[in-house]
Amino acid sequence: MSAAELLFELGTEELPPGSLRALGEALRDEILARLDEQRIGHGKALWFASPRRLAVLVDDVSALQQDAVIEKLGPQVSAAFDASGKPTGAALGFARGCGVEVGGLGRAQGEKGERLAFRQTVPGQPTASLLPALIESALGVLPIAKRMRWGARRDEFVRPVQWVVLLYGSTVVPGTVLGLETGRTTRGHRVHGESSIELARAGDYAQALRDRGFVLADHEARRAEVARQVEAAAQAAGGYADLDTALLEEVCSLVEWPRALAGRFEERFLDVPAEALVSSMKGHQKFFPVRDANGALMPCFVTVANIESSDPSQVIAGNQRVIRPRLSDAAFFYAQDRQTTLAARRERLRNVVFQTDLGSVWDKTERVAALAAVIGENLGAEAALCRRAGELSKSDLVSEMVLEFDELQGTMGRYYATNDGEHEAVALALVEQYLPKQSGGALPQSSAGAALAIADRLDTLVGIFGIGQPPTGSKDPFALRRAALGVLRIIVERELSLDLQPLLECAAAGHRALPRSATVVGDVRDYMLERFRAWYADAGLRVECVMAVQARGVTAPLDFDRRVRAVSAFSALPEATTLAAANKRVANILQKQEAGSLPASVDPGLFQDAAESSLHAALESAITDCAPLLERADYTAALLRLAQLRATVDDFFSQVLVMSEDIPLRNNRMALLSRLRAAFLAVADVSALAVG
Repeated sequence: MSAAELLFELGTEELPPGSLRALGEALRDEILARLDEQRIGHGKALWFASPRRLAVLVDDVSALQQDAVIEKLGPQVSAAFDASGKPTGAALGFARGCGVEVGGLGRAQGEKGERLAFRQTVPGQPTASLLPALIESALGVLPIAKRMRWGARRDEFVRPVQWVVLLYGSTVVPGTVLGLETGRTTRGHRVHGESSIELARAGDYAQALRDRGFVLADHEARRAEVARQVEAAAQAAGGYADLDTALLEEVCSLVEWPRALAGRFEERFLDVPAEALVSSMKGHQKFFPVRDANGALMPCFVTVANIESSDPSQVIAGNQRVIRPRLSDAAFFYAQDRQTTLAARRERLRNVVFQTDLGSVWDKTERVAALAAVIGENLGAEAALCRRAGELSKSDLVSEMVLEFDELQGTMGRYYATNDGEHEAVALALVEQYLPKQSGGALPQSSAGAALAIADRLDTLVGIFGIGQPPTGSKDPFALRRAALGVLRIIVERELSLDLQPLLECAAAGHRALPRSATVVGDVRDYMLERFRAWYADAGLRVECVMAVQARGVTAPLDFDRRVRAVSAFSALPEATTLAAANKRVANILQKQEAGSLPASVDPGLFQDAAESSLHAALESAITDCAPLLERADYTAALLRLAQLRATVDDFFSQVLVMSEDIPLRNNRMALLSRLRAAFLAVADVSALAVG
């Protein structure tokens, strides 16, 4: 069966840069999925994307769809014919539904005997006849938040479509896509090269656009070229480029023929915090900052143009003119802000609403300050400094600099606190309160910073839950999931000995009146600990290991984590299955006993079987050995020690009748089993690991 390369290109007005990669990858995936659905063989695929085009090139696409075999099973033969051999209504109805006479049906063996069957082979159609509809279907499910119409057309896409290329080998596949006739003509760069380029064959696509159209259509290759040119321009300026990944992706999505150029700005602007200059360059101008060998910002930048100018100096001069007002604004804001202290600026927070039912941002800082002091004291930090950091934590939100560059919250707080003469620990805490900023991001390293970061998040969690607005489904307007995971990460990864229960009680006490005050602490605690499930799932740990620890009501995240990891290690042991089942059996037996009906201790004098004595001796030895391990929270070692009980536990259950008719004997045996279960429960309820 013959095969050839398939090229589809959609030419558009400028596409949104933030969506370009997602659109290109999704188009490739959707086209391949539909080729598979249509039983059309194919090889690997490449996706292309630039500001004015999306394209996919698929290797070895079969010219003919594979035949389809239709098989249907009808009624049992015994029910399809009467005693005289004539077809019954069931047989006639099945044949009619298949479009044949009863005589045209076959027979097949089913689970309950022989049945009537219909088998038909549907010849495959030419691939070319299926492609336009296949492409339209793929375009219809691309991840586009808002589609638009243009002109008098009813077709919709993220941007107006200007041309469509659909080639199978060297042949145009006839049809329409989004209302336009397919063809072999693509378009080059708006300024350079040929505006109209006829493609002889599908495989010529990337090379023809590069050579004749001044377009690097391959997104990945263009991204690498942007990075190479930016680095070279920065080196020529005497430094190295700050190649921010997100900015690199955005710039790549804005140009088709990248040309990097280095420019400069006045050195006086370096008196402004580097973060503000970088924010302005990256966010507003899409410039790459340049740093020296020590990492300090240089009065240089690299811009990436979409044209190859005959006079690059004019392009550089134009960009230098554009950046000057922005940097001047930053310098002005910084000078103005330093004339007012953070403490004085805090009063303005009284007029800024945090949440209608939870008061102002000033109210929040009061609550956070009190809670941060408690947490800081538990961490061995100076409570007064933690309280001060909480009081000033949001003051920079009403500074001119943060109002202009909101991503600098915390960062500017640190600069202004230093300028005001605040303690270094307070200044550092102001920037660390927002850590971690994303999954896997850096954590606060100072005690005051950790205390403030935890206090801020717990206050929000308790407040929002307390007014009855917890996350629902995909809706989480206050980012409570992220806040909960942030607290857990800080406590676990920084190995902080903090218990959520008292901290949440303290946070709840800071709120004057919460509609759900009676249940809010438990609700938030359970919600936070539930976040552990996703955390451990990502790490490849079984959910049963988490459930085993949750059953013990552990509320200290670090202790919770150590227990879960210990149970996970235990679950991998060959002894785990037997001991988990034994724990489940014991739990079921003890569940039927009335509280207080068992003796407080085991009486060895009542033992009648050697297996009882052996289990008692082995268990007491294990409990003694585990005591110091549990004291230092070495739960893994404790469970490894308890795993050595497997043989004696097996012997006990195979040789001893627990539910003896002799009441004192039965109760003594159950007391022994209760002690066995308690030994495991000191770490976790391993019965959760039992199968069935």
